[in-house]
Order: sequence, then C-alpha cells, then structure tokens
Amino acid sequence: MLTRVSIRSSTSRKGTYPETHNDQKWRNYQMVATLTSWRTTMSATTTLETATPGRALRIGLWAGQVLIAFVFISAGFVKLTTPIPQLAAMMPWAGQYSETFVRSIALVDLAGGIGIILPALTRILPRLTVLAALGCAVLQVIALVFHLSRGEAPVTPLNVVLLALSLFVLWGRSRKAPIAPRQF
Repeated sequence: MLTRVSIRSSTSRKGTYPETHNDQKWRNYQMVATLTSWRTTMSATTTLETATPGRALRIGLWAGQVLIAFVFISAGFVKLTTPIPQLAAMMPWAGQYSETFVRSIALVDLAGGIGIILPALTRILPRLTVLAALGCAVLQVIALVFHLSRGEAPVTPLNVVLLALSLFVLWGRSRKAPIAPRQF
C-alpha cells in the first residue's frame, strides 16, 4: 500500500524510501506517490453541485439584488406618484397610454423590486426571490421590445443591464447560492 509522500524535492529522500534503491526506482516511487496523492485529493473534493458558493458570488448576488431593487422601486415609485403630464415629459410613452396602464406598470415595478430583495433578506419564502428575478427578466425583455418598436433605442442599455442582472440573480439564487428558508 502506498502512503502519501510529504517530500517534494527529488534530491531529498531521507526517511521515505530505503537508501539501498537506485535513483530510477526512487523517481518511479515518487511519481506513483504523487499520482496517488493527486487521485486521493481529487476524490476528496466536492463536486460543483455540492460545493458551497464562494464569498464573491454571494456578495455579487446581494449587490445585484440591491441594485435591481433600487432601480425597480425607484421607477415604480416615480411612475405611481408623478402626475401623467410630468411623467410624459420624462418618459414620452407615458403620455400616449392610459393612466391605468402606466400605474399598473408602476405596481409591477414595485412588486419586482420588493420581491427580489425582501424574501431573501427575511428568509421568509426565499424562493419568491427567484420568481421575482424571473419576472424582472421577463419585464425587461418586454421593455426592450417595446422601446425598440417605438424607435427608442437610446433608452435600451438600461434594460439590457437590468436584464443581465436579473438573469444573474435568477441563476445564482436558483442554482448556485439559494437562500435557505427560515426555520420557525
């Protein structure tokens, strides 16, 4: 049975292999021991599915969630509280659709912003964060199509960034770093 060799240098072999063997046998032994050590190390590591997510990933997910929540809640609040004529000066499409439609979009924005951060933060039904991320991503795809169909391409980079962040949070919170629900 081979044991793990702790000596890394090929010139020092004191205490690990009998001095009576020649150097070729020593090199062969050292190579086999290194391969055995590598194989043991590889079998002891966890797979990607069971590995705990890295700190950078968790921080990135929280930062993405906070940024999405800030943008969606801010946009929803502005669309909900600003009179339509003033809102139309900022967003031309708002003056061309009914007030009910604009206020409904505001509520969807607010729900997405709250849903992407609050369930994860409180750990009460954290799977709602994944659903909110999916909803935010779908909303951004619809917004992209809407703005491009109206010839408003200059406003679409924000939609692309929000779409990417929403997909990142969707992937991260559903696959790599899900949040465990609170135990009552």
